[in-house]
Amino acid sequence: MVFQPNKPYNDLALLPPDPAKYESIEIYKKLKEARASLAELKGRLPIIPNPAMLINTLVLQEAKSSSEIENILTTTDKLFRAFSANTKNIDSATKEVLNYRNSLWSAFNENKTTDQNWIIKIFKEITKKDEGIRDIQVYIRNAFQTVYTPPQPEVLTKKLSNWLDFFCQSDAIDPLIKMAMLHYQFEAIHPFSDGNGRTGRILNVIYLTKQNLINLPVLYLSKHILEFKNEYYRLLKGVTENGNWHDWILFNLETVLRTSTFTLEKVNEIYDLFTSVKNEIQTKAPEIYSYELVEIIFSQVYCKNKIMVENNIASRNTVTKYLKKLVDLKILKPKREGKEILYLNTGLYEILSK
Repeated sequence: MVFQPNKPYNDLALLPPDPAKYESIEIYKKLKEARASLAELKGRLPIIPNPAMLINTLVLQEAKSSSEIENILTTTDKLFRAFSANTKNIDSATKEVLNYRNSLWSAFNENKTTDQNWIIKIFKEITKKDEGIRDIQVYIRNAFQTVYTPPQPEVLTKKLSNWLDFFCQSDAIDPLIKMAMLHYQFEAIHPFSDGNGRTGRILNVIYLTKQNLINLPVLYLSKHILEFKNEYYRLLKGVTENGNWHDWILFNLETVLRTSTFTLEKVNEIYDLFTSVKNEIQTKAPEIYSYELVEIIFSQVYCKNKIMVENNIASRNTVTKYLKKLVDLKILKPKREGKEILYLNTGLYEILSK
């Protein structure tokens, strides 16, 4: 059947595609570069002493960019403040980004067998909808017309079962190439009424962790996709309409290459700042110094009294004195959020805002 945008794409081919559609010297050259860059990032991650320093910073940035692709917009400052503050006055877009972060982290920690229910759980945590695999026909439209009609509900089971088998099976296809195939296919199947793009992008980085190509889900893939959003959608369309797997896979390998390099730069900058701040506190305020204190103020962009007390840094009154000293040293900057005072790690915020 010739693809028609306004008719259900029930003839969506099962995975994997014919190797003749994507194998080339160009692909394997880019694959080598992407794998080397990702391996360098994986090897560097252990320098960060506490994984929370990356999970609560880089993963939030990934959540923000992935949501922005779907026109769910918030600011970096709103996001980090909402993550730390004890407030219900959070706008809907910021809530959705926080949901994405929580869903990604939960999926990473999920040890059960990868199955359809696992994917549904990711979707539900992102969207907060009490739904499963769609049982209605949906249409993908732009402002003027229908651009894609995914398969009808009655064929979804077969398509999704094939996707899951391909996700889990071991074969000769390199995982980075498989990730690109899986991502296209998930978007084309469009198994949910909403949130398919965000769910699919979570599955990208989770797949890489399950393949042991990276140990934490901190790869900032959505940054490159957001920067080249039009190209991303053009190449998705190219696979559907022309079977152009080659250019789609090449784009995804470039995404891994660039974002591995970018994420590595952020990890190095965070580590350098952590070391500098640690040394400064030891030198200028040895009376408040502890390694644990420095870890806490780097575990998220905004810190507060309660977080330090809960982590046994000191009593509430003593912690207040510690925070005041860190403000005097210009390491932290106080900001009021409702009834709370949050303390911004200015250097860390600057790194993550670039």
